[in-house]
Amino acid sequence: MGRRRKQKARKPSSLVQKIRDWQGWRSWRGWRIELSGTQRQLIGLGLLLLAIVTFLGLLGVSTGSVLGWWVNGARQAFGWLAFPVTLGVALAGLRLLWREFYERWSLPPATLVALELLLLVILVASHAPLVIRMGGDEAALAAQQGRGGGYIGWAVAVLLIEGLGPAVGSLVLLALLMVSLYLLLSLSWEDLMDWGWRQARATAAALGRWRTTHQGTPVVPDIEKVPWWEQEPEPAAPKPRKKRKRPAASRKPKSRPVDGNLPPLDLLDAASPQDYGDSDARRKAHIIEETLESFGVPARVVEVNQGPTVTQFGLEPGYIERRVAGGDLQRQRVRVARIARLADDLALALAAAPIRIEAPVPGRSVVGLEVPNKQISLVSLRGVMEANEFELIDSRLALALGEGVSGRSVVVDLGLMPHLLVAGATGSGKSVCMNAVICCLLFNNTPEDLKMLMIDPKMVELVGYNGIPHLIAPVVIEAEQVVGALAWVTRQMDERYRLFHKMGVRNLEEYNQRVRRLKDKDPLPALVVLIDELADLMMVAPDEVERYICRVAQMGRATGIHLVIATQRPSVDVVTGLIKANFPARISFAVTSQTDSRVILDQGGAENLLGRGDMLFMSPQQAMPIRLQGCYVSDKEIHRLTEYWRSQEQYTKQAELFPPWTGFEIDDESDDLLRQAIELIEGRDRISTSFVQRKLRVGFPRAARLVDQLEEQGLVGPDEGGGRGRKVLMGQGVDLDEIDERLPGVEPDSY
Repeated sequence: MGRRRKQKARKPSSLVQKIRDWQGWRSWRGWRIELSGTQRQLIGLGLLLLAIVTFLGLLGVSTGSVLGWWVNGARQAFGWLAFPVTLGVALAGLRLLWREFYERWSLPPATLVALELLLLVILVASHAPLVIRMGGDEAALAAQQGRGGGYIGWAVAVLLIEGLGPAVGSLVLLALLMVSLYLLLSLSWEDLMDWGWRQARATAAALGRWRTTHQGTPVVPDIEKVPWWEQEPEPAAPKPRKKRKRPAASRKPKSRPVDGNLPPLDLLDAASPQDYGDSDARRKAHIIEETLESFGVPARVVEVNQGPTVTQFGLEPGYIERRVAGGDLQRQRVRVARIARLADDLALALAAAPIRIEAPVPGRSVVGLEVPNKQISLVSLRGVMEANEFELIDSRLALALGEGVSGRSVVVDLGLMPHLLVAGATGSGKSVCMNAVICCLLFNNTPEDLKMLMIDPKMVELVGYNGIPHLIAPVVIEAEQVVGALAWVTRQMDERYRLFHKMGVRNLEEYNQRVRRLKDKDPLPALVVLIDELADLMMVAPDEVERYICRVAQMGRATGIHLVIATQRPSVDVVTGLIKANFPARISFAVTSQTDSRVILDQGGAENLLGRGDMLFMSPQQAMPIRLQGCYVSDKEIHRLTEYWRSQEQYTKQAELFPPWTGFEIDDESDDLLRQAIELIEGRDRISTSFVQRKLRVGFPRAARLVDQLEEQGLVGPDEGGGRGRKVLMGQGVDLDEIDERLPGVEPDSY
């Protein structure tokens, strides 16, 4: 049995092949006729001259046999719509002649079809009454005379009315009208019905008001007996300026007197009307679609969100038809990665850089293309605090971060984070963000509700808050005091846990509720620790700072202790793995490289930010970071707010003149290290600070303090200089229990 010969695939004809390869029919929206400049000018001039001649003939200004034949044909074809059709032809000619208008505005085929269908509906609706009243033959004579909708309206009207009947024909005509409006306005059926419903209710309400006005004193009807379509809606009175309400968590309970000394929002500058830069979003959307189509990546812009910094275009990937084995065509959706790789080409086409692509946008089936605006709009702190989003957060630790790419305010709760890490290059907006956070806390909390500890190694950023009653101590500017301050915070956290254990509660809120009910103790305030520059502290005492920060971050949430840390050097030796693990909420401003972005956010994107408050916020409740324009608060606003709190005499006595950790730089863990140091020097003749540092694996400042404490206890001698270290004075067989009794006990402080 011989082998079957493989049949050779039949090659299609050249015409069929051209039809298959033509890309226009696959993307109806992207179809357009390409004309050269000369062709466009000639066609536009011809259409404009034709419209002018026809218009003059319709008005009777110019006469002639050829012109009369042409004008009579236009009247018979379109009836009384001959004038609007002539005007449309003139506008089409002007569009082709005007280069800027032609390049900026392009009508897709769907719009052209919608306009033609709408014209047909108007022609039929104009001639349908004549067909119903006179009949088909007499209506044809009316069309010949140029009345109604002309021959076009007569032909379709006769087909609908005499062929389907007046009722069914009217329904078909109404359906054609809705289809034309749907294609022209891009509205869904629900939108059209909702619009019609609102218009009907507004008309009914207007008739009711007219009847009430013109028929004397109205009788108040029973609302329950009046049908809903006759009920008059309440007139929309002008809304007065809404006064800001305090969140429920920041108000005093009824068992305590209500404190009305919270500062008003009038201390902040009024929010200016938002102007979100570019209004030419349609032109940019057209450029984006054309650019992607030129690279063989069909996509459609389905939504546009304009924000204060960027405008986000939502792209819906299209389909590409590929020929598979056997000659069949298979449709495949464009991969998201192909759109993301064209970021540089899109930036070149739009003349805007840098462009950030979010593929895909979380929660929506679109690819987000963020294009910078020509002008960045200012987002004021007062505008965000007056927004509804701020009112909805029921917490005294609500923070106004800024506005998103859609222009909506973004507000978060520091109590749920529970800590915040802010990083970015110099001048990107970190200090302004820290000031906005502090101002939000000061506007919503009295000194009885909140205490703050500020650490500012740069000595100039936070010192303006000195003197307000919320501070536990003056702003810490000396790096040598930072370790003691963080150790004091750790002691306070441990002491609060002991109080919770004795009271049988789990967190600060339950403890304060129990204390207010029993009235035997004062409630504990929340404690927020703000560090403006972490990099300087990590250079001075990296081990101690990292240990205290990690310990407070791990256990401080239940005790009401929260950390807000900022740094301008987001490297792995500053923002370590332990610190990142305990800070799920992070803010990244503009950075210099993708490496820094990955250190902060564990992904790239921050290197494409614009600076001046443009940031990416990673929330513990969301999988992907969101882009925001941060709130701006000026120095004058901060000065007015701090002066307000300094003028409150009932709180001035609460301000500490000296840091509460003075003389108590050693915590419980330090006592253990001191005992280890005593055991370490037992049996040795000499020791040095570097020896203690190496054996106990602590930083040099901690090792030096341990050696000084050994000297105070009389266990080692003074430093002899010359690198010889210190002489050990403790002999063999010393009772360590006796030394323990001599060690100073550390008692936790109170506020």
